[in-house]
Amino acid sequence: MSASRKAAPCPVRDTTRRQVLARTGALGAGIAFTGALSELFAGTAAAQPLGHTGYGPLIPDPDGLLDLPRGFRYRVLSREGDELRSGEGPVPSNHDGMAAFAGRSRGRHGGVHLVRNHENRANGKVPVPTVKGLTYDPEGKGGCTALTLDSRNHVRDERVAIAGTAVNCAGGPTPWHTWLTCEETEDKAGTNGYTKDHGFIFEVDPVDPHRTGAVPLTAMGRFQHEAIAVDPRRGVVYETEDAFERPFGLFYRFLPEKPLGGTGSLRAGGRLQAMRVPGVPDLSSIQETGACFDGIEWVDVPDPLAVETPIRHQDFGRRGITHAQKLEGCYWGGRSVYFVSSFAHSDEGSAGDHYGQIWRYDPERRRLTLVIVFGPDTDVQLPGESPDNICLAPSGGLMVCEDGDGAQHVYGVTRRGEVYAMARGAQNIGTPEEPQWGEFAGVTFSPDGDTMYVNCYTPGTTFAVTGPWRG
Repeated sequence: MSASRKAAPCPVRDTTRRQVLARTGALGAGIAFTGALSELFAGTAAAQPLGHTGYGPLIPDPDGLLDLPRGFRYRVLSREGDELRSGEGPVPSNHDGMAAFAGRSRGRHGGVHLVRNHENRANGKVPVPTVKGLTYDPEGKGGCTALTLDSRNHVRDERVAIAGTAVNCAGGPTPWHTWLTCEETEDKAGTNGYTKDHGFIFEVDPVDPHRTGAVPLTAMGRFQHEAIAVDPRRGVVYETEDAFERPFGLFYRFLPEKPLGGTGSLRAGGRLQAMRVPGVPDLSSIQETGACFDGIEWVDVPDPLAVETPIRHQDFGRRGITHAQKLEGCYWGGRSVYFVSSFAHSDEGSAGDHYGQIWRYDPERRRLTLVIVFGPDTDVQLPGESPDNICLAPSGGLMVCEDGDGAQHVYGVTRRGEVYAMARGAQNIGTPEEPQWGEFAGVTFSPDGDTMYVNCYTPGTTFAVTGPWRG
C-alpha cells in the first residue's frame, strides 16, 4: 500500500491471515474473516454457530427449480409469463431487486407486501404492463410489481406498482415503508425508442402505488443507479452506481431538504454529493481486509441531471473523485452503511483484482473500512465469484446472491466468517452441452424472520423459503 493512500490504523485489527485461520480452525479452508467482523452484523440476533457446512448439504430438487438443505422448503409465488392477479397482463420478466414490508391491514390478507423490480431493457421479453397513473414513459418496459401475501405465503394480490421505467435493477426500502426503485441506465429521450430521459430513482408505495405514482426523483441524480440505503436517524440516502466502463461508478449520498419526511418528501429536492477517499482514486487498489480511511470527503455533484456529461465523467476539481468497478448492493446496519463492489478486473481497467468487496462507511467518524474481500487470494473465498445483492439475515450473518458463471447460489456467511451454500438454482436455461443458470437477486426476509424471499432473474421466478432458521 503506497504512502499516498495509506490507511488509518483501525481500533480492531487482527494480525495476519494465517493466525486468524489458525485460531478459527479453518487453516487451508480460505473462509475466515480478518478485520472487525462483528461490526458487519450490528443490530442482528446472535445466531447459533452453523459451522462451515451451514445447514448441511443441498438436496437436489425433484422438480428441478431450487435446491435447498434438508428441512427447508420453497413455495413459488410468481412466474414470468403467468397472469397477474390484477388482470393487468402477464408477470413481467427479469426479476431483480426486492423488499418485504409488514402488512398494513389485519386479517389473513395482511401478512407481507413484496415489491419486486423488473430489469427490462428496451428489448425486454415480457414488459411491465402500462397502467394509467403509474406509467412514466409508455415506451419503457421496466418497472415494479407488488405482491400481497397472507401469513402462509399464499399470494392474495399481485399488480403493477410502477411502469414505463427502464432497467430497474435494485433499490432499497425507506424508514417510512416505501421502496425506492433504481434505473440502471443513462438513456435519454430518443434513445432506444424512449420518449423521456431515464436514469432516475422512483418511489413506490407497496400497498397503494397510486399514492406515489410515477414521478422521477430528479434531485437524486441521473446515472446508472444500482441500490440505495437510508440512514434512519439523519435521513441521508446513500446510492451506488454500477457503471460498465471506465471511468467506473461512484458512491453517492443525497442530503434531502425534508429528511425523514415520509412518502413524497424526497420530491422536495436536496443536494447530491460523491465520495472522495483522499489519495485513493480507485477502491479496487485496496486489498487488505480491515484497512480503513478517516477524513472521508463528500463533493457536490456539478450537474446531477447529467444534461451534457455523465456524472462520473464530470470535473470534481484537481483532487478528483473516487471510483470503483461494479458498485452494487447497499444496506444500512447499526450506525453505518455497507456497500458492495461485486468484482474488479485489472484487464478491464480497474487498479486491482478481486471477486468482491464489502465496504462500511461510518458517517459519525467519517471513516471508510474494507470489511470483506472475496478471493481469489484473500480471506473469504466464495466457491464462485461476484457477490451481488446482499441482506442481513435475522438469525445472524449475511445472505449473498451470486451473479457469475456456472451454477448460481445464495450463499450464507456466518458471524465467524464461514461460507455455506443456502440455495442453488436448478433451472437449466442453456443446453445440455452448455448449461446455464439464472442469477439470484432480491434476497430479503419477512419482518418476522421466518421466510426468505428471493428471485431467480431468468426465467423470472419469486420463491418463498421456509425452514429451521437458527437464531
